[in-house]
Amino acid sequence: MAGNQLGVLNALDVAKTQWYHFTAIIIAGMGFFTDAYDLFSISLITKLLGRIYYHVEGADKPGTLPPNVAAAVNGVAFCGTLAGQLFFGWLGDKLGRKRVYGLTLMLMVICSIASGLSFGDSPKGVIATLCFFRFWLGFGIGGDYPLSATIMSEYANKKTRGAFISAVFAMQGFGILAGGIVALIVSAAFDHAYKARPYSVNEDRSTVPEADYIWRIILMFGAVPALLTYYWRMKMPETARYTALIARNAKQAAADMSKVLQVELEAEEEKVEKIGVAESKSFGLFSREFARRHGLHLLGTTTTWFLLDIAYYSSNLFQKDIFSAIGWLPKPETMSATHEVYRVAKAQTLIALCGTVPGYWFTVAFIDYLGRFTIQLMGFFFMTVFMFALAIPYHHWKSHNAGFLIMYSLTFFFANFGPNATTFVVPAEIFPARLRSTCHGISAAAGKAGAIVGAFGFLYASQSTNPSDTDAGYPPGIGMKNSLIVLGAINCLGMVFTLLVPESKGKSLEELTGENEEDGDEIQQTSSVQTVPV
Repeated sequence: MAGNQLGVLNALDVAKTQWYHFTAIIIAGMGFFTDAYDLFSISLITKLLGRIYYHVEGADKPGTLPPNVAAAVNGVAFCGTLAGQLFFGWLGDKLGRKRVYGLTLMLMVICSIASGLSFGDSPKGVIATLCFFRFWLGFGIGGDYPLSATIMSEYANKKTRGAFISAVFAMQGFGILAGGIVALIVSAAFDHAYKARPYSVNEDRSTVPEADYIWRIILMFGAVPALLTYYWRMKMPETARYTALIARNAKQAAADMSKVLQVELEAEEEKVEKIGVAESKSFGLFSREFARRHGLHLLGTTTTWFLLDIAYYSSNLFQKDIFSAIGWLPKPETMSATHEVYRVAKAQTLIALCGTVPGYWFTVAFIDYLGRFTIQLMGFFFMTVFMFALAIPYHHWKSHNAGFLIMYSLTFFFANFGPNATTFVVPAEIFPARLRSTCHGISAAAGKAGAIVGAFGFLYASQSTNPSDTDAGYPPGIGMKNSLIVLGAINCLGMVFTLLVPESKGKSLEELTGENEEDGDEIQQTSSVQTVPV
């Protein structure tokens, strides 16, 4: 296949791991660090928002967000993310990966700051403003998914491509961890500076006025890592695969990659032109040819990501509710507002440290040895096992918190050493260059549709079957035990749809997509490109 391939692309495929690979991982990865921080930090502050803006005088318990408000606050960013994945995924194929890359980052910076500055003279006004800015924050985050994955896949060599794309995604783990640490530091500082009392001791002093700054600081901090990487994103050259295969600018592709790889590359203008006009390379997303070649692949990447995110985001966004249900977090009325933020952040940081972060990096270490298919199938299998192990003897775990924590951490470990990473990697490898960003965006948007189902559905489903034990404003649900059983069944379904996803380990992108195939005799293997170290 290498004989049909452009020299500049072959040079990228066979290049040894170099400094520019790590630079690309850091630049793209910091975007994902910010994405995870921004998306998951909201779960650290929802209880605090309820105490501040929905407190009822004389109530036995602190205020909580009403069901519709909680659903909006938790889910609105995912709605924005879904829209951003589709829009920026399409735009990345039309205008180029680099031209769109900086725009998504600036949108994230502006909306992170604006979220913390949410204003209003009533609770409804503050929450409405917060939701508005978090929608557009999600829109920017959405663009980062297809663009970061596509850029990394098109820069990487074929031997370690899986590890490089996974490493970008693994920065999510550090983003989740950073969110917990920032919340710990901020809440501890405020708890120390303003001596708040437990709600049951002093209702009025339980939530000090200064607590309103806590959630704002936590949200605004998300702008910092994104701002730090903006300059470096703008300095990255466009990927050679976009420049050569889509823009058909052989000279620019050769010049850009000569600098990156530090070798001398010859521009193959005639070969690029033949590839561009070849009939077999011109089919569109909604064509029969695409359906024949990649229809089942797209079905596989969308369904597996959709099913994964229902389970993953249900568990991640509502850790605080799960911990409260098993008694790992004290009852809200026994804590002050600031101390409750501290306890929630501590619990989520422990989960991130024990299960989330290690799982990501196990994928980085093993994905190019075990393969994407094996890791994804294995991950779904163990997520099913541990979810059922949590659910079936659910009442047993109420008196064995340490055991529950271990099992729960293992669920996250195998989500990240499994489908949470591979569903991100595979769509960036198996679709043609001119549709790669679009198809990744569609796959990721299906995932976020699953996250929305999880964010909105789990809130209601996990409520107690006993009307007297439900949270204020919620109808009775199916209970935490049955909700966990449903999530286990969803993971099991993920194993079935994984069978539609092809293995992409060790192959060049053009081999996987068929872009190396000859169209009649148009592309001959006679032309070759010399790469000479300089």
